[in-house]
Amino acid sequence: MNYTAEDIAEITGTKVIGDKQRIIKNIAFDSRIIYSTKNTAFIAINTQKNSGEKFIEAAIDRGIEIIISEHHHPYYKNITWIIVENSVEFLQKLAKYHYENSHIKSIGITGSNGKTILKEWLYQCLWNEFPTVKNPKSFNSQIGLPLSLLQINSSHKLGIFEVGISKPNEMEKLENIFHPQIGLLTHIGTAHLANFASEEDLINEKIKLFKNSEVIIYNGDNLLVDKKIKTLYSSKKLISYGFKENNHVNFKINIPKEDNVVVKYFDEEISFPVHQRDEATLTNALALVTVLKELGINNKNIIEKINALKAVEMRLEAIEGIKNNIVINDSFNLDLDSLKTALQFLNEYNKPKKSLVLTDIVGVNSNLKELYEEVSELVNEQKFDSVFLIGNEISKFSELFKSKTFTFINTQKLIESKHLTEIENQIILLKGARKFEIERLKDILELRKHDTVLEVNLNAILHNINFHKSLLKPKTKMMAMVKANAYGLGSYEISEFLQHHHIDYLGVAFVDEGVELRKKGITVPIVVMNPEQHSYETVIAYNLEPEIYSFRVLELFYEAVQKSGYDKKYPIHIKLETGMHRLGFKDFELDELIQVLNNKNLKVQSIFSHLSSSDLPDEKEFTLHQLEIFNKNSNYLIENLGYSPILHILNSSGITNYTDYQYDMVRMGIGMLGESPNSEIQKQLRSVVSFKTVISQISLVENGESIGYSRRFKTDHPTRIATIPVGYADGIPRLIGNQVGNVGINKTLAPIVGNICMDMMMINIDHIPNAKEGDSVTVFNAKPTLKDFAGYCNTITYEILTSISPRVKRIYVKD
Repeated sequence: MNYTAEDIAEITGTKVIGDKQRIIKNIAFDSRIIYSTKNTAFIAINTQKNSGEKFIEAAIDRGIEIIISEHHHPYYKNITWIIVENSVEFLQKLAKYHYENSHIKSIGITGSNGKTILKEWLYQCLWNEFPTVKNPKSFNSQIGLPLSLLQINSSHKLGIFEVGISKPNEMEKLENIFHPQIGLLTHIGTAHLANFASEEDLINEKIKLFKNSEVIIYNGDNLLVDKKIKTLYSSKKLISYGFKENNHVNFKINIPKEDNVVVKYFDEEISFPVHQRDEATLTNALALVTVLKELGINNKNIIEKINALKAVEMRLEAIEGIKNNIVINDSFNLDLDSLKTALQFLNEYNKPKKSLVLTDIVGVNSNLKELYEEVSELVNEQKFDSVFLIGNEISKFSELFKSKTFTFINTQKLIESKHLTEIENQIILLKGARKFEIERLKDILELRKHDTVLEVNLNAILHNINFHKSLLKPKTKMMAMVKANAYGLGSYEISEFLQHHHIDYLGVAFVDEGVELRKKGITVPIVVMNPEQHSYETVIAYNLEPEIYSFRVLELFYEAVQKSGYDKKYPIHIKLETGMHRLGFKDFELDELIQVLNNKNLKVQSIFSHLSSSDLPDEKEFTLHQLEIFNKNSNYLIENLGYSPILHILNSSGITNYTDYQYDMVRMGIGMLGESPNSEIQKQLRSVVSFKTVISQISLVENGESIGYSRRFKTDHPTRIATIPVGYADGIPRLIGNQVGNVGINKTLAPIVGNICMDMMMINIDHIPNAKEGDSVTVFNAKPTLKDFAGYCNTITYEILTSISPRVKRIYVKD
């Protein structure tokens, strides 16, 4: 994209205020992740739930000089404004014009599952055949797709774009913007099916994308899909793929356990190795072969490309490093798109100093000087303290980088220099092509070397929050509970991520938890749910807001406020007792409470209570009784205080089961982590936490031999036993040994045998013949799930998470 503001106004029928000749090459929609301000416009997108215009000031503060908005804000000086009637429709109209005038060949991918994987596989196979553009990440929605199409430039010959819909009537709008020559339909599954009357309606909506396609490639194993496409698009070139023999492209015979698979493409046969043999991977491989054949790639090249195909790593890892560093590991792939994504992720952290390790961008068919000029522009805007360049190509352009810059011919030379191990209190971004193996740097820089890790998916947390927000009114605030080290996930890391995504409040249990967050730069309002008497001075010193639940606490805290010399009304949060009988003011205390509050220099920031049984359908009557008491007592307080504090009572299960009682704010706890007692809600949430380790050793134990301490398990036949490096010191209860609990190996449950040791436990893997030393082991995530694991332990998921030892390395990923 390369337009003046005046060009864009003419294309979209909008109005420019200010310098009409300013160049726009990029459009940013999120003020938090602007990685470059040069020739970048910020679009303030207004939706039913939110207004992007409240982030205009933040974008301008970052250095943006061009704003696209539905309203003009004249008090900002030296800004070019493009005033639009509807921000989303403007974006779509501009993207349509840009795409239709680019004249590139295009592939459009839609379906329920496999869209992103196939997009990335196709890109890996085709980038060196044609200059290719694709969606960054999963930008496939009403906003994401237009932003993706605007990335097309004059050098591109092929565009690969995934298109996602979740509701009826969405695809028509997207097809109007983007009409691919080749349409690819992946597996149709249950994703978004809840929003459609039937599977047939979902299929009808998806295949609207192919209205103007010349070729349609589709998964013909679904007979309804096959029938619909053949009926509606009989005049087009149709190619079906799948396991069933009726497809044009399928497997010659049943998939063998060893050797190559043989694909039948019409009358041809293509043989190649496939390391993963699950149905989803094999189906995607058929789709890949079909598209490559349609694009004229010969069989020999197809086999070479599949052999070179790398697993699609769509995530960035953040881990705690030595010397108080945070290490961002993105050593999986490197192109301009993924560099921009990594720089966006970097902006979510507020450490003032940062360093970058960057390698050659491998295999790009473009002018190297132009390429590295663009790379250096992106990097220079981030103002890195140090930049370490690895590779012969990028090192030739080291003078383009304005930071303190070091060059190395390979990763080993950087390791030998010891530069990285001298860095303190920084974020270190590792960004490189696979061939340079810069993941070796992560091993040197990480603080904890334990093979057992707790992996926290930050995007899943955001998804779960947004799902719950979708049930609420747009103005309802949200408090995220990060007490007990954010349920064991890492209080600071989770809080910083939530702060970046504009959470309204954080909740902690004790003052020390709030102080730690303040010291590390968390500025969001923090409520302390159980402030202890000796901590009141600290509460005030660190701008924390206490829960007040009794007259004793109220008097003692007010004394501390007076002694501190605080000259404004200090914010407090009044807890009401509504039936849980834990903490809070009772009905008969309200008149005295009002009198005391009206005579003190305090401000009631919120009035709240807690539901004891909102997750239990059988306790609905009691929960409604609690809500009735809260409604009556909070209204009585407001009437007599003369102002309206924030009201909140709903926890995670309350949000989903008693949405009508959301008041002014809700509190998110376990729902944020992807857990719900409601099976229908659970389907909408994403798993956040994965507890993993590896197989240390595999032994063949003879018949009649014993396993572990106290000889509690004895074999009754020669048995394969795996030892894994995790035990009760890591948070695994001893009570789930001796075949009570299971772990997952190669997607198969394996029972724990013998007593669990402090640092190890043993697993029966007799029924998993392909398991080998070094294989990954899932303690909990998908199989077994966190709920399954809690069931083994005869407890709740909260206790499992908060029991995981600090020695277990936490890794934070964004997929």
